[in-house]
Amino acid sequence: MQKNQSPKVSDPNSRRNFIKQTTTAAAAVAAINIFKTPVYGQNQAPSLGRVIGANSRIVVGFIGVGGQGMSHVRSQKEDAAANNVELVAACDVWQNRIDSAKTYIGANCQGFNDYRKLLERKDIDAVTIATVDHWHTKCSLDAIQAGKHIYVEKPMTRYLGEAFQIHDAVKNSKIVFQVGSQGCSDAKWHKAAELIKAGKIGQLVMAQGSYPRNNPKGEWNYNIDPNAKAENLNWQNWLGPVSKKIPFNPDHYFRWRKYYPYCGGLLGDLFPHRLHPYMLASGNPEYPTRVVSIATKRVHSDKNTPGTPERDVPEHVELLAEFPSGLTLVMISSTVCESGLIEQINGHKGTLYMSGNRVELKPERQFAEEVEPETIPGIKPGESVAVHEKNWFDCIRDGKSPNGNIDLATKVQTVISLGEMSERLGVACKFDPKTRKITTGDGKVMPVTELKPISYGWTDLS
Repeated sequence: MQKNQSPKVSDPNSRRNFIKQTTTAAAAVAAINIFKTPVYGQNQAPSLGRVIGANSRIVVGFIGVGGQGMSHVRSQKEDAAANNVELVAACDVWQNRIDSAKTYIGANCQGFNDYRKLLERKDIDAVTIATVDHWHTKCSLDAIQAGKHIYVEKPMTRYLGEAFQIHDAVKNSKIVFQVGSQGCSDAKWHKAAELIKAGKIGQLVMAQGSYPRNNPKGEWNYNIDPNAKAENLNWQNWLGPVSKKIPFNPDHYFRWRKYYPYCGGLLGDLFPHRLHPYMLASGNPEYPTRVVSIATKRVHSDKNTPGTPERDVPEHVELLAEFPSGLTLVMISSTVCESGLIEQINGHKGTLYMSGNRVELKPERQFAEEVEPETIPGIKPGESVAVHEKNWFDCIRDGKSPNGNIDLATKVQTVISLGEMSERLGVACKFDPKTRKITTGDGKVMPVTELKPISYGWTDLS
């Protein structure tokens, strides 16, 4: 399908035509072609990087030092002595942000406007990647090739095919990979996994969670710095693999989470904060077998911020995921309704209630004589970026798997990406992890149709 023939997702006829026309394809062909990404393990092996001992200082660089990136700069500098790390480099497409990061880090910090130059520094052991979502993949793959350990902000990638590119590259390396969903390092989810694996609540049945907000002026309508201009910012580099190239747009640059070419909206921003911990807490994270998602955009909250365009992405999203074990997961996120679901994991014999820094186990009425109620209060640490970063540094030194590891991250990204496909195409998406194929239909009432994973260029909003 040519780019100028891409269907508009708002047109149901185009949607049906798109589904009929999709056939087997490599999941990230568009991204691979654009960036000429090597296939690791065939012609090119990643660098092994420097051997880091238990007492070695870890040298860190930062790729992307906007709002989220600077939060990592501040956190890692504050805990630099405790973690035995040294911050030495920062990269961004906007010089103002490079200068701010250099000033904060100190005199020894080197600034770059091309992250590849940062990766060329042999002394850098690890990189924190906090770019816009559509740059996560290319930066991660190049960092793996350079032998750098990686902490990449959630979501791991913009599209599903990219997730498997990173997955396969990490598996063919000795890189310690951590996705930046700090809930993975909240001990209460690990306690839940311990209770579940011990059979305390019986066979898993369902789990439900939510991450709701209510912003009257429209979520992600961040302040726009008038100093950011086409003349002092590498806009074309920022756009990267995005199909629709537009002139510099400050609203898109500062408020990119509102727009589909750069982000999946709630599915890319808030959903990972709940999906990672819940799937970790299951005790055995799985790829989903089926995902269905619906969404709405009826409040039109952007109208309360004068001058900003209407967002592409929904204001309210609901998702249902089914897993091979029989577990079903209900997840809701909103930017226009702050009341969410009770956070809980239901088993056949009991239920775990996840609240703050405690886990409460309550038996099902029919198993009250068999299951002992239990409350575990005061579980620490809570959901902390600093704790999650420390977990990454510790694993770089001891070689253990971090809490937000590549296996968990890829399974979560599969749920996220299938959710986006389901909502935008209006279908239920089935997934086979062995073939990595996505299908719809049951083969009985509806014929089984294979769906090409959405990627760059599949619509005008990509």
